[in-house]
Amino acid sequence: METWAGFCPGLHLSLGIWVVIAAQTLQNAKAEITCASCASPIQLHVEELKLGMSTDPTEDLDTLKNIRIEFRELAVTDQNAGVDADHDAGVSLEDLPQFHQHVSLDGVSAKEDASGSSELSHRGSIRAGEPEKSEDAALRRARRSGPEFSELSENGRTGQTDMDAGAPEDRGSLFDGHKHGRSEVRWNRDEARGNNRQDEPKLTSSTFSLSGDSAHNHAVVYWSGQNSSVILILTKLYDFHIGSVTESTLWRSTDYGSTYERMNDKVGSKTVLSYLYVCPTNKRKIMVLTDPEFESSVLISSDEGASYQKYRLTFYVLSLLFHPTEEDWALAYSHDQKLYSSVDFGRKWQIIHERVTPNRFYWSVSGLDKEPDLVHMEAHTPDGNVQYVTCRAPMCTEANRNYPFPGYIDISSLVVQDDYIFIQVPTSGRATYYVSYKRDSFIQIKLPKYSLPKDLHIVSTDEKQVFSAVQEWNQNDTYNLYLSDTRGIYFTLAMENVKTTRGIGGNQMLDLYEVAGIKGMLIANKRQDNQVKTYMTYNKGREWRLLQAPATDLDGNDIHCILPFCSLHLQLQMSENPYLSGTISTKNSAPGIIVATGNIGAELSYNNVGMFISSDAGNSWRQIFEEEHNVWFLDKGGAIIAVKQPSVPTRHLWVSFDEGRQWTQHSFSLVPLFVDGVLVEAGAENQIMTFFGHFSHRSEWQLIKIDYKSIFSRKCTEEDYQTWHLHNQGEPCVMGQKQIYMKRRPGNYCMLGKDYSRILSAESCICRAHDFECDYGYERRGDGNCRPAFWFNPSTVSRSCSQGQNYLNSTGYRKVVLNNCTKGVKEMYTARKQECPNRPPKGLLLTTKDDKLTASLGSNVTFLVHLDEGDSLRTNIQLDFGDGTAVSYSNLSWTEEGIKHIYKSAGIFRVTALAENTLGYDSTTLYLHVTCPVEHVRLLTPFVVIKNKEVNITAVVLPSHSRTVTYFWWLDNNTEPVITLDGSISHTFPSDGMHTITVQVAAANTILQDTKTIAVKDFFKSLLLSFSPNLDEFNPDIPEWRQDVGRVIKKALLQVSDFPEEQLLVAVFPGVPTAAELFLLPHKNQSEGKKKSEEGLEQVSDIIVSALNQNLVEFELKPGVRVIVYNTQLTLAPLVDSNPRHSSSAMLMLLSVVFLGLAVFLIYKFKRKIPWINIYAEVNQEKEQEMIGSVGQGDSTPKITLSEFSTSKELMEKELDARVKRGVGNACESTREIPNCTSV
Repeated sequence: METWAGFCPGLHLSLGIWVVIAAQTLQNAKAEITCASCASPIQLHVEELKLGMSTDPTEDLDTLKNIRIEFRELAVTDQNAGVDADHDAGVSLEDLPQFHQHVSLDGVSAKEDASGSSELSHRGSIRAGEPEKSEDAALRRARRSGPEFSELSENGRTGQTDMDAGAPEDRGSLFDGHKHGRSEVRWNRDEARGNNRQDEPKLTSSTFSLSGDSAHNHAVVYWSGQNSSVILILTKLYDFHIGSVTESTLWRSTDYGSTYERMNDKVGSKTVLSYLYVCPTNKRKIMVLTDPEFESSVLISSDEGASYQKYRLTFYVLSLLFHPTEEDWALAYSHDQKLYSSVDFGRKWQIIHERVTPNRFYWSVSGLDKEPDLVHMEAHTPDGNVQYVTCRAPMCTEANRNYPFPGYIDISSLVVQDDYIFIQVPTSGRATYYVSYKRDSFIQIKLPKYSLPKDLHIVSTDEKQVFSAVQEWNQNDTYNLYLSDTRGIYFTLAMENVKTTRGIGGNQMLDLYEVAGIKGMLIANKRQDNQVKTYMTYNKGREWRLLQAPATDLDGNDIHCILPFCSLHLQLQMSENPYLSGTISTKNSAPGIIVATGNIGAELSYNNVGMFISSDAGNSWRQIFEEEHNVWFLDKGGAIIAVKQPSVPTRHLWVSFDEGRQWTQHSFSLVPLFVDGVLVEAGAENQIMTFFGHFSHRSEWQLIKIDYKSIFSRKCTEEDYQTWHLHNQGEPCVMGQKQIYMKRRPGNYCMLGKDYSRILSAESCICRAHDFECDYGYERRGDGNCRPAFWFNPSTVSRSCSQGQNYLNSTGYRKVVLNNCTKGVKEMYTARKQECPNRPPKGLLLTTKDDKLTASLGSNVTFLVHLDEGDSLRTNIQLDFGDGTAVSYSNLSWTEEGIKHIYKSAGIFRVTALAENTLGYDSTTLYLHVTCPVEHVRLLTPFVVIKNKEVNITAVVLPSHSRTVTYFWWLDNNTEPVITLDGSISHTFPSDGMHTITVQVAAANTILQDTKTIAVKDFFKSLLLSFSPNLDEFNPDIPEWRQDVGRVIKKALLQVSDFPEEQLLVAVFPGVPTAAELFLLPHKNQSEGKKKSEEGLEQVSDIIVSALNQNLVEFELKPGVRVIVYNTQLTLAPLVDSNPRHSSSAMLMLLSVVFLGLAVFLIYKFKRKIPWINIYAEVNQEKEQEMIGSVGQGDSTPKITLSEFSTSKELMEKELDARVKRGVGNACESTREIPNCTSV
């Protein structure tokens, strides 16, 4: 889920040169929720231009200049209450392109990689989509100034940059979150002077060249506004080969751009600057960042850039976010994902939080958050999860942090915008979205049941409802538009299959545009039957219709275009450069005027296009140009200026005073200029615009200042105005009211005053059917009526409805939000109040708060009980936790915060919920896996086994788990494991030799492994060995020690017998007293016959036993410490054979087992009266059939025989018994073997 912020990168070819424009938008928030209606995060005052420049067609492309325009946003946000839009940098917010959605539909990656970083190399080739390689650190830092093109910009009121600060009337005009930089004239009535208009009024202009900056390919332009004459320009040389800025120059003008002063001496002649920020609430305060490749510092000015103070930083600033009301408060995001705050305009910084998601932090929203210094952010936990965190900037310690949403959320999904907060919750299947309205509890967003969204973007939230774009499971390059109720919970379909276009950087642009100045009017391009057609609506998607084509062309010839087979289609792409107009333009102060690029035909085409204009809000259209032009509104829409697209140089502009019916040509330069951008209206009290460009690819930057005051003959009077009635094909009621506007009479060459009234009157209309849309769960059928969808049960009543109370029963309709109609069919379509029925419980649902079916032992598990139907106040709720405990509640209200429980043992528990009242009951069950992480695994196997005889293999897990461990067994060379839920497995080895067995155990998020090697033979001979007591004093009881001692014992035995080393195996048992087993193995090649081999083993065994009985086998453990090896007892079966004819040997072995069992019992009974050697006999008797574990550190389990090993519990009890013998009292006190979470 992500938030869209607007402009997606585009590429334009200009006579052999590609001009690449990267629009960087200030503060965003993307997830994958995206927002596009947020007021523009781009700020014209500090916009970084990639100035694209055309060249002489005869020039070789290899010599083309690498020019780039970057848009620098100022961190101005819609939060900036009290900031007059008319004084906001001299840029009228009304001019900004409206609502065209540049949707980053590619998730988080789009934010980082689709920043419009298509670069023109010095060889004229294009490098697109290489932000990490072709952008410097400064460019990457710019990304936070606004959201990436791939993500939705957060409305400034939520902490994001917004050019619409203080201009609520403009906010409704942009759904794409980017209000483009086309400014309006601010006229001061007191200074107005009228002159008689002449036939060819000349524009007063002056040209200034930024000398010495011809090599610089980046520029940041800032126009202070607020009647200030100060303009700042930062030019930079970005080296694409090394990926950084190598030079910079700061220019300052104090006369509206007539002349500029080089400011490098004021900031430091060797200082390389990267970005410039201006405080949105005090335009005199400016912050300039140095390039971190050279140094990390900030330069601060409080006098509009006349002087600077430098402060060192301990971190690299990637982005800044200023507070909407406090001029000295700012947030800074660093290269290492840390968030800092400053309360003295960047002089000192204090860390707020680490591991913060880029572009996901917001200042508080006035009127909703209690503390003005509250910060909303998306932060990562140490284990990699993501949480929504709030805290106050000066005191953001762990103790002072709050978590408004209790569980984890998806990365880059937090959107704080207007009255709403959106998040996406990680799920294994469908995406789940939640919304908080006016800081209430989060509630799951309800889309139509089978929309099954793959992607969701928040388009707009600024008209008391949420406008979203959803890509459903069966869509690839289109999105469906949905409108919500006021709380942002229930969404209904507004339009299907809206076209998207993928930009250069991989971003997608949604072809949707909100017409400025006309509430509820939208234009969209819809894909239908493999064709794309343009539709418009006057009531927020309730009804859509095609656009009627003009009746005649430019030459007055009739156009035969009959609906629905032929219509006018418009291109809705916004310009990536805020200084160019894009393909469609409207203005709040010029209601009803729409200028756009388009074509006439059966479908949208990008060939044979022209420029079209409507003066009556889309009811009728006229063609004005045969070629594409950039269009700006002057004098609050009283005049329209047009300049050809910058593919060719020009020195003329066109001006119309009669809404595009007649155009006059004016010259603004003696030499044709490649126009890279235009700034219109520097301040509210002057009529100045500035053209940016180049005369040729080798020229300096050219700044042409134009005073267009001479175009107007006088100031407008009341006689110069006329009324205009907004209508929809003759229908005067639009959005439930009749609206009458005051407009200047076409052809009057007078200048409007800034107090010009836009709406003369608005009279409510009688409600009719088209004022209502289908309610949630209802769909509009062919007859125009709303009927329940097949998946929706209209009789369902909320569980919050209790007997004796009333509820609103939907009629299937709801009034379009902000529709002002009254009476009429309003009562018929409005939900009716009815008494809550008494119903049995139905639709009981039991989940955990984090929607997981696993929990850690000892953790607090919160269960949530949801009931679709039933009287919540009279329904008893019972919850059985499955571990012998249960709770009961008299009604559902007691369970709203969840039911908490702590499990004291690991296992799989059947948790059952029961809802019951006098009319019936409902129940549901979930199975919860409670796990304790595995800390140790030991594989117990015999050292030597008989071929073709089944052998038991066991894995001992510590701490002991019940039913929550999965075992993976790899036997021999099998490529696929045997998977069991039991810790034991039986296996038969068909061939002799050395065989490897590996076991892996998985519990919770832990996987441990142990491996053993087993010798498989037809027969073998074994002896049990014991040692003198001094060996126990040096036994650390770890596998490595046992292996080394076994090797020493083997070496000592070889000295007393002439037996091949490879046929002798010594295995030392875990635990104390120390004991071992000696295995005598037959030769691999039994050429002498089996009987003779058996006799040979008997002879060797007799020799070794004789030596052991004479104490001839000994070894030196360390200097002065000699250990004697004793023969404890012959193996139970002197010779173990796999041949069934040796039944007498088996009988002897069985009798030996019985006899030795009695001996063990007697020895154990009277062991205090017998010397220590007899104790070894008892221990070694146990060792005969023991399975021994190997390698893991801390492997100190006492000796365990197969006969004793029945369950894990018994194993642990025996281990405890052995530890008691060694003086270890409580098993849980040992950190080496038994973890603290195990109850013994």
